[in-house]
Amino acid sequence: MSAPRFEFTIHATDGLARTGTIAMRRGEIRTPAFMPVGTAATVKAMKPEAVRAAGADIILGNTYHLMLRPGAERVARLGGLHKFMNWPRPILTDSGGYQVMSLSDLRKITEEGVTFASHLDGSRHLITPERSMEIQRLLGSDIVMAFDECPKIDQPRDVIARSMEMSMRWARRSREGFDAGGEHAENSALFGIQQGALEEGLRHASADALREIGFDGYAIGGLAVGEGQAAMFATLDFATGQLPTGRPRYLMGVGKPDDLVGAVERGVDMFDCVLPTRSGRNGQGFTGNGPLNLRNARFAEDTAPLDARCSCPTCATYSRAYLHHLIRSGEILGALLLTEHNIGFYQQLMQAMRNAIAAGEFKAWAAQFRRDYSGGG
Repeated sequence: MSAPRFEFTIHATDGLARTGTIAMRRGEIRTPAFMPVGTAATVKAMKPEAVRAAGADIILGNTYHLMLRPGAERVARLGGLHKFMNWPRPILTDSGGYQVMSLSDLRKITEEGVTFASHLDGSRHLITPERSMEIQRLLGSDIVMAFDECPKIDQPRDVIARSMEMSMRWARRSREGFDAGGEHAENSALFGIQQGALEEGLRHASADALREIGFDGYAIGGLAVGEGQAAMFATLDFATGQLPTGRPRYLMGVGKPDDLVGAVERGVDMFDCVLPTRSGRNGQGFTGNGPLNLRNARFAEDTAPLDARCSCPTCATYSRAYLHHLIRSGEILGALLLTEHNIGFYQQLMQAMRNAIAAGEFKAWAAQFRRDYSGGG
């Protein structure tokens, strides 16, 4: 019997929080899941085998960046993204839509799609929903994201509404383009992306449009873009429940450890964020008592591990004092060890949430986590 293309099973619920499994041909994804970000076919400062050893079941690749360098067609000629970067497990690729916002000075939006000026060399590129599907097919993505526009959160409501409506038209074109992908479409999954900023009515209309089209999973887009945690949680209070119960719900670009806990409480199943890797490269380590800046002089003679409750190789082997020395000296090893710890910490956090949900103890576990995490180390 062959492995399923895509099968989501919810094993247990506790309030709105749920734990389950996404079964795909390249392996199972345990939910709630955190996907380390491998923007340019690498999780920065981590070998793929170390990412897997930390507990990650799936990673994320970036369509826009890989399209520019080394190029989707080249990756396809080299055997696809999994072979190219030596990651045999599932990969989710974003659609390039986030760059519509983040590279706002380098792009022009029309109904057809988005024309970009490359941030590398200024060359011009058009990404349409159809081209986005083609790029993700060439990369060999397991979970493909529909092409959308992610507007800035502070835009007027009518601007947000027009953007959402165009994203829903692009979602239908993404569905059609994905379905035309032959064998790749038969072996991968397509997720739609809900938009609407902080507006409940717009989010509801977006969810209705996506359900009518039909997707394997549903993402919540347009958050974690400067609105703050309270506004994000207030939006999730209604946005998550607007999406189908029996499909995975993916909150894009989130986030800090306490963001993840609050979102799982509200029914989210999947996450991605550059924070653990970026923070590691900048001297910050996450712990159960809050983040620590290892540049601080108070760690110069601290012989304790970064987090005594963490089981990662960094915490098992090295002291805060040594990490402080590496970071202050600009040694590459400091970034490597902190990144390995942060990726491990995030995966241990997800496993702790899965365990708490399965035991029916998530509410109490989350309350204790928040008390500890707010302690500031």
